[in-house]
Amino acid sequence: MMKNLLLGLIMLMLLACGQSQESKTVEPQFAAKAPVVGKEYVFAIHPLHNPARLFEIYGPLIDYLNRNIPGTTFRLEASRNYEEFDKKLYTRQFDFALPNPYQTLNSLSHGYHVIAKMGDDYKFAGVILVRRDSGIKKVSDLKGKKVSYPARTALAATMMPQYYLQTHGLDVNHDIENLYVGSQESSIMNVYLGNVAAGATWPLPWEVFQKEHPDMARKLELKWETEPMINNGVVARDDVPEPLARQVAQLLVTLHTNTEGKAMLAHMPLSHFELADDQRYRVVEDFLHKFSKTVYPLDVLERQDVLEKRDEPEKNKPEKRVEPKK
Repeated sequence: MMKNLLLGLIMLMLLACGQSQESKTVEPQFAAKAPVVGKEYVFAIHPLHNPARLFEIYGPLIDYLNRNIPGTTFRLEASRNYEEFDKKLYTRQFDFALPNPYQTLNSLSHGYHVIAKMGDDYKFAGVILVRRDSGIKKVSDLKGKKVSYPARTALAATMMPQYYLQTHGLDVNHDIENLYVGSQESSIMNVYLGNVAAGATWPLPWEVFQKEHPDMARKLELKWETEPMINNGVVARDDVPEPLARQVAQLLVTLHTNTEGKAMLAHMPLSHFELADDQRYRVVEDFLHKFSKTVYPLDVLERQDVLEKRDEPEKNKPEKRVEPKK
C-alpha cells in the first residue's frame, strides 16, 4: 500500500509539472515588443486620387519600406471612395494608414496612434474652382447653383470650403445644391464639364490635374482658397509592434535626405514628412466645433474630447466618431 501511495504521489507531481508547463504556453504574448518576422502589414492611403493613380504615386514608397525593413512585408491598399476607406479604418482593417486630418482624429478612438504626418501644412487648404467662362465673380454668384465636393468626410476639400462659403455670405444648406461626387478628380472634372458651377478640392490634386491635363486646366481657375490647417497624418494601429512603427516613422521623416526619397516626395508632391503625435490633431477638433456651430451640426458636440478620453482607464472603449449628419 505504501508503494501505491508513493506511486500516486509521483504521478501527481508529474501532472502538476505538466500543467505548469502548459500554463506557460497560454500566457498572453505581447507581440508589440518586437516585429513579427514574415507578417504582412497593410498600409492604406485615403482617396487622395483614384486607385490607379494612388498606386502609381505611393507604390514606390511601399517598395521602399519593404527594402529597408527586412523580414517584414508591407502591402499598399487603395479604396474606391471615402466611405469605403472610413469603414475599413474604423473597423481596424489597416495596420498603417495615411488618413486626412478628420479621419486621423476619428481613428484615435479606434485604437490608432499618430506616428508621423505630411509636412507642408500650408498646402492643406481647400480650393474652389470655377470655369473661366462661368461669369462667377463673387461667392453670392453661386446662389441657386450646384457645387461639387469629393465626399462629406473630406476635410480640406469639403468641410473647409463649405465653412469658407458659409462665412462669406452664402447659406450652404439652402442657397446651393451640394453634390458629393466620390473623388478629387471627379470634383474637378464636374467643373470642367459644366455639371456644376464650382467644385472644391485641395492644392495637391489640383496641381496634379494641371500637370497631366494642361489643356483642360487652362479652362478652369482657382477662384477662392481657404486658410490652411494641419496636413494628413500617418497612424499605426495599437497592436502594431512599437519598434516597427518607429522604423516606419523614421524612414518616412528621412525621405527628403536621400535621392530616392526626394524623387518619391516630388511625385506626391511633398517636401517632407515629419514626426507627430496625437496631440497635434487637437486643432482639427477645434475646427469641427466651429464648423458645427456655423455650417451644420456635427456629432462632435455630443462627444467628449477624444484626446483626453484616451488617457482614461477604459481608453479602448469604442467612442462615437465625429460624423456629419445627413
